[in-house]
Amino acid sequence: MNAFYDFIREQLQALAASGVLPQPFEYTFVINALLCAVLIGPLLGVLGSMVMIKRMAFFSQSVGNAAMTGVAIGVLVGESYTSPYLSMFGFCLLFALTLKYTQQRTQLANDTLIGVFLSISLAVGASLLLFVSAKINTHVMESVLFGSILAVDHTDMNVLLAVMLACALIGLPLYNSMLLASLNPSLAHARGISIRTVEYLFVVLVTLVTVACLKIIGAVLVEALLLIPASAARNVTRSLPAMVALAVLIATFSCVVGILLPMQFHIPVPTGGAIVLVAALVFLATTVIRATSPRFRGASA
Repeated sequence: MNAFYDFIREQLQALAASGVLPQPFEYTFVINALLCAVLIGPLLGVLGSMVMIKRMAFFSQSVGNAAMTGVAIGVLVGESYTSPYLSMFGFCLLFALTLKYTQQRTQLANDTLIGVFLSISLAVGASLLLFVSAKINTHVMESVLFGSILAVDHTDMNVLLAVMLACALIGLPLYNSMLLASLNPSLAHARGISIRTVEYLFVVLVTLVTVACLKIIGAVLVEALLLIPASAARNVTRSLPAMVALAVLIATFSCVVGILLPMQFHIPVPTGGAIVLVAALVFLATTVIRATSPRFRGASA
């Protein structure tokens, strides 16, 4: 795969040198980030639509905060502080599955339980990060929290590609089952769908995508890019397939523009913040369209 990445970079850099593409394409780290954006855009658009339908808005946020604890654990056990994926994936999967298991065995409302786990993950993550802060570069922690195109390398790209393939192999065949289990659990059960199984699989997929996107978007903002494109698409669409397709386009557009704009105009903002701001502007535009267009006037949200 590294040879493939090198080939793409050489072609894009040649186009930038000839003036066909903007000047930021001359930099290797910008092309790396854009390749990642092309991978995560479809993932965030599809999963974000499902997250909105299933009303799991704060679930990805709690997983993102749990990743901070995973980073700290990775540093403590000697894993590379630039890409402690084993500890992040391991801890976040354990955290997410424990949260889902507890949801199914308590009378607490989902938002209350997620709030409890979110608070716990913040407290544990902050405590451990303060403990290991003397051992790592503070810029590394900034990239985990808010995202940074400077931190993206071949390892991050390969991880994203592997997660995308895993989501495609697991999620696509079960997409209709997951959707039906969310909208009509009784009908799903009558059709022989194991609701508990598809729920756990969906939790695993969201966790994998959340952790894989941390280098680009950051732990603090990954939830926003799961929700904002899907919400913007919902403003101006009437059918689920159209909403998913538009959410994919908005998420990909936000990632690409959010990466290129700060580089092109030398704006000193984190990558994750720029990406989310672009998505927020798209959401604002779709909100205005919905409020002023006769087609949507009077339609339910």
